[in-house]
Amino acid sequence: MTNPWSPLRLGDIELEHRLAMAPMTRDRSAATGEPTAMNVEYYGQRASMGLVITEGTQPSDDGQGYLLTPGIYTEQHVAGWQAVTRAVRNAGGHVFIQLMHVGRIAHPANTPHHRQPVAPSAIKPSGKMFTAAGMLDLPEPRALSTEEVAGTVRDFVHAAKSAVAAGADGVEIHGANGYLVHQFLSSNANRRTDQYGGSVESRVRFAVEVATAIAGAIGPKRVGFRISPGNKFNDMIEEDVPALYDALVSRLAPLGLAYLHHEHHGDDGFLARLRALWPTALVLNHPDASLETRLADIEKGRADMVSVGKMALANPDLVARIRAGAPLNKPDPSTFYRGDARGYTDYPTLGAAAHPQAQPPTSTA
Repeated sequence: MTNPWSPLRLGDIELEHRLAMAPMTRDRSAATGEPTAMNVEYYGQRASMGLVITEGTQPSDDGQGYLLTPGIYTEQHVAGWQAVTRAVRNAGGHVFIQLMHVGRIAHPANTPHHRQPVAPSAIKPSGKMFTAAGMLDLPEPRALSTEEVAGTVRDFVHAAKSAVAAGADGVEIHGANGYLVHQFLSSNANRRTDQYGGSVESRVRFAVEVATAIAGAIGPKRVGFRISPGNKFNDMIEEDVPALYDALVSRLAPLGLAYLHHEHHGDDGFLARLRALWPTALVLNHPDASLETRLADIEKGRADMVSVGKMALANPDLVARIRAGAPLNKPDPSTFYRGDARGYTDYPTLGAAAHPQAQPPTSTA
């Protein structure tokens, strides 16, 4: 039995407990990608989490797909993130910046250069994208050339170096939820005929190259990797999940990364298989599970750490509330994306005036 409140060594950092803040897109950065004063306040408020994993952050112009998401590839981005990491560090916390290249889940209206999105293959995803002009169909992307794939790996490396320069403890590579790295893994978004498509070993190549290059640039103990096996979000299909993720995790394991962040969807046998394959910390995100279930995942040894999303969003002092047995604020979905401080930095802490929606936790991601 492991105590969720016991310390954990994650790479080169010592965490006070085993509850992490999951990455959550909030669409509240500057139009040019710099974190704002509001972002600084938001992350600083939640620094009591064992580890703060930031919202997805684009590594290049091509990596942006949504409005008002942050970047980490210009000097201005670095300066903005320095204020964020300083706020978290001054409050006693640790932060990893998640690197998210959206690939084909993008619209030219939302990017700095207004060009066609890029992807493993020129296959249009289903769905629409919110833009300043309203909801628009996702367009067909342009397939990256083999040479451009190598350039995209370099973009990830530059972003990782920039994150460290900004004061982050490390970076998390977003290999989940239907974005670029996941698109290379999938059966339907990747129809390439070069060394990055076809067989399982070829489809995991891009993910492994990104992780290897970043680990070589900033050190493997500063790198986490997120996966969501079988997740159909953003029009993903993976027809060979066990073989695919056995291959991926087996290739990533020798790198000695700080952690693997796994989004779990109920296959306990598959989770046990990952647990056996992975040599360092396993961070588990258990969508829609109760707080009690999540803490039990640690106590039963199913994970070294668990990440929570909406609970941390609505409760900047989540750790204090759990330890005090206090009720939790209820998250307001109408304020999740875009907007101002409402539903972002105005959730009350213990001792503040009671939030009108305060209640015990229900299903949260």
